[in-house]
Amino acid sequence: MTPVKQNRLSLWYGFAPHVAEYPNELCIWSRPKSYTWKQVHDGAVQWAQFFLSKGVKPGDMIGVYLVNSADFLVMWLGLFCIGCAPALLNYNLKGEAFLHCLKVSKVKLVLVDPDEECQARFKEVEEKILEELNVEAITVSEDFLSKIYGSPVIVPDDSYRAHVKPANPVCLLYTSGTTGLPKAAPFMTGRYHERGNPENPPYNQIVGPKGDRWYCSMPLFHGTGGLALMMALTNGISTAVGRKFSVRMHWDDIYDSSSTIFVYVGEAARYLLHAPPHPLERKHPRLRAMYGNGLRPDVWSRFQARFGVPEVIEFFNSTEGVLGMVNYSTGPFSKDCVGRHGALLRYALSDIYVPVAIDAETGALLRDPSTGLAQRKSYDEGGEILVQVPDESAFAGYFGNPQATAKKFERNVLRNGDLYYRSGDALRRDADGRWFFLDRLGDTFRWKSENVSTGEVAAVLGAYPGVAEAIVYGVAVPGHDGKAGCAAVLLAEGVQTEGFNWKNFLEFARARLVKEAVPVFIRVVAGSSKTDNQKQNKGPLKKEGIDLESFGESVVGGEGDIMLWTSPGKESYEMFGVDDLRRLREGKFLL
Repeated sequence: MTPVKQNRLSLWYGFAPHVAEYPNELCIWSRPKSYTWKQVHDGAVQWAQFFLSKGVKPGDMIGVYLVNSADFLVMWLGLFCIGCAPALLNYNLKGEAFLHCLKVSKVKLVLVDPDEECQARFKEVEEKILEELNVEAITVSEDFLSKIYGSPVIVPDDSYRAHVKPANPVCLLYTSGTTGLPKAAPFMTGRYHERGNPENPPYNQIVGPKGDRWYCSMPLFHGTGGLALMMALTNGISTAVGRKFSVRMHWDDIYDSSSTIFVYVGEAARYLLHAPPHPLERKHPRLRAMYGNGLRPDVWSRFQARFGVPEVIEFFNSTEGVLGMVNYSTGPFSKDCVGRHGALLRYALSDIYVPVAIDAETGALLRDPSTGLAQRKSYDEGGEILVQVPDESAFAGYFGNPQATAKKFERNVLRNGDLYYRSGDALRRDADGRWFFLDRLGDTFRWKSENVSTGEVAAVLGAYPGVAEAIVYGVAVPGHDGKAGCAAVLLAEGVQTEGFNWKNFLEFARARLVKEAVPVFIRVVAGSSKTDNQKQNKGPLKKEGIDLESFGESVVGGEGDIMLWTSPGKESYEMFGVDDLRRLREGKFLL
């Protein structure tokens, strides 16, 4: 019988059987404390009984405002034990964003980390949380944990888990909120069972004490980190968790935990690549793979060569989950891409995954004026990927936000009456079926009547020696239509702005990019601009643009940032000052 017919869709049934197989083997490693499978099981049961004592019922969600820890994972399993799920709050949230995320989740109980910074952010809005939202808050201190783990171990019976259906959430995830308040998207149980099948990559490994061990220092509130470790645990695979991502401690953690796979997100691999040599960076006898998303082409091969990581499991999957693919790369043919489709799958998906043209300024689909249908692009050229769906139920929607949910759909795309989901991501597929990421919707900009892919430009600039990171975006220029290219460049450690060869850098870009894609402006930044999920954060940089007077107002900019440009007729990047900005505003320069 299937798990659906047996009412055994709850992920507790994935975890519990392994406890009897190897009760005293390591289940969760962390620096403060590690747990065996039996300790995790018993602790999860104790958490479950605590939640029941607080009036939590099957189907409820609990707010989780916690930094990574072994206890975070134990608590999550405890929620599975009674048919519940966590609303995974970004522990960096504060003020109105924090209140908003709690409000849309409709939780009545939130767990708060004892971390000093978390407590400070919580205290700022504590009164509103307790009184206006009527949410009870509990700090997960060591004293509190001692009480939890000192209680009786009584496994709640199957009735608490019998209600779990494919549409029930495994967790509530939130978008990063870089373009407004975060939106909440439930990760559904049915989708979890599709991804977490141990017979499918990346879970085709040996389980048990001598099998794989997944290490993650990416935030557990993020889908990549949290779900990767949960899928490991519910498939009988041990885990290791780092409190926060640390370039200094990354290789120590992998060595000390004997991990075989580590989880990455966004630019984390780039930060490791540009760090000074670490004595353990190649001394990891069990490490075989890295798993995550956002590994850039200019980092991929160099990372593998330096650190000796033979396999890359790069997946592509939005928080919303309608569009997804995975690339299990073990050789040069499959490097740099986010997924691969064979001939039969390409044929089957020819009208399901569809690249279309969009307006670079407004983000709207470009449509044929005579038919009203979308302008389809070739797979090789690529475009925003739309996914055909039978009805709107294919997308679980944004929790409590029907307006945002409705914007994710387009009708009359290839033919009148059809329905497509908007991924918001531009990809292309080559003749061999390899999918390559291009850009997020809104990252493409238009300059000199040409659409420019920021992802393509960033990959080129990031490959130049001495460049640790390049974040590319479009900026408005007084007196000019469209947006000119600008790159926020973080130089590698030890490389100085004055000694950098900006003439060669410009020549390098011009030799590899079409004229319109070569950045007009370079902003040399002192630090990396990233979200809490280690992804590039362009929002503040776009907002400041080339307005030198506003530098220092954003969370990433600073008064020490330097702006360069290639002014008309120049063959190098040179200093861009307030007088140059004034002349642009007066119309004395034409780019």
